Amino acid sequence: MPENKIYDAIMVGGGVMGCATAYYLMKKDPNLKVAIVEKDPSYEFNSTVLSDANIRLQFNVKENIQISQYGISVLKTFAEDMAVDGSKPNIQFRQQGNLFMSDEAGKASSQKGITLQQSLGCATEWLEADQVKEKFSLFEVDQIAGAGWSPSDGTMDANAVLIGYKNKAIALGAEFVEGEVREILKDNGRVSGVRLASGDEMQANFVVNSSGAWTKGLTETLGIELPIVPIKRHVFVVDTNANPDVEYPLTVFPSGLYLIQEHANTFLVGKSLDSDPIGIDFAFDRNIFIEELWEELVGFAPVFDQLKISGGWAGLYAVNTFDGNAILGEWPDLKGFMLANGFSGHGFQQCHGVGRYLAELILGETPSIDLSIFSPQRILDNKPVFESEHKLV
Repeated sequence: MPENKIYDAIMVGGGVMGCATAYYLMKKDPNLKVAIVEKDPSYEFNSTVLSDANIRLQFNVKENIQISQYGISVLKTFAEDMAVDGSKPNIQFRQQGNLFMSDEAGKASSQKGITLQQSLGCATEWLEADQVKEKFSLFEVDQIAGAGWSPSDGTMDANAVLIGYKNKAIALGAEFVEGEVREILKDNGRVSGVRLASGDEMQANFVVNSSGAWTKGLTETLGIELPIVPIKRHVFVVDTNANPDVEYPLTVFPSGLYLIQEHANTFLVGKSLDSDPIGIDFAFDRNIFIEELWEELVGFAPVFDQLKISGGWAGLYAVNTFDGNAILGEWPDLKGFMLANGFSGHGFQQCHGVGRYLAELILGETPSIDLSIFSPQRILDNKPVFESEHKLV
């Protein structure tokens, strides 16, 4: 680790949020001294690489929609923009679309969201149940009132996006430091740096907490209690007898159960369950699919009555129990301490807009998208920003 060096900004956590923020800082000012501190460069348990790696426009909060609009525009030229010495990241961005099914209880909220999305220029639309059946014949639609359809959404290689941002940030001058931050340091009401598990200290004018599911322990070293908990969620890989005649979108059923076609007859399946455990744990339990998900899945897609669980994994969501939205920006009582936390499963897709936003705040620029609605001040003021009365994912 570099000795006796004062940084302009330190990213605590080298996942996609930390690396994207570092990239935007270095892009804006190559003379900055920026460090990315990551405790596990292998990224084995990093939430970025364990993500389903989707991006969607179907939100009900304007700012979340704008973040996704910017993200999709970034992804279109990502390979060229992140090229280093002629090597381009292959993110395999598939715009197969997202389909969010709705029951009668959620129909009005979904349609309200689509109206907002369309007003912002999104090519989303409402499909009646018979239109869903016509487009995607594997699904039974007697349980739904219709669905929101967004053809420009899609999935990609999460690791390629992460490494793309990391390598480009380093190429622009950021330093990648292997180490575990144990404490955020402060002095006279301002952040002053970090202390590593090794005992080494790094000084900085700004510290960005991009530590994901490990956030709570770090902020507690400052006496800051954030409403964020790490929750384990499962993703299952299944092979079926299905023979789809079209490419299927990421599909979310009314309960939150979701299905993603990987290729041919291989799909990913997952759902946020009330029984999902809180804590840092990555043990995989295939019985959860059998006991909790399979029957519901067959109800919407009967062809899944016969399948093989061919794989899967468990990863962590950093869930904001206050309102389910990101906590972004400077903590009101500590100058220079920047938060990028509590994305509740949306972090990967929001890294582009959030990374740029944090860089703009650090540099004192007027933000390209005003995301102050997600300011940490709302936690202190007890003013939650809910996505909608009917949770999407």
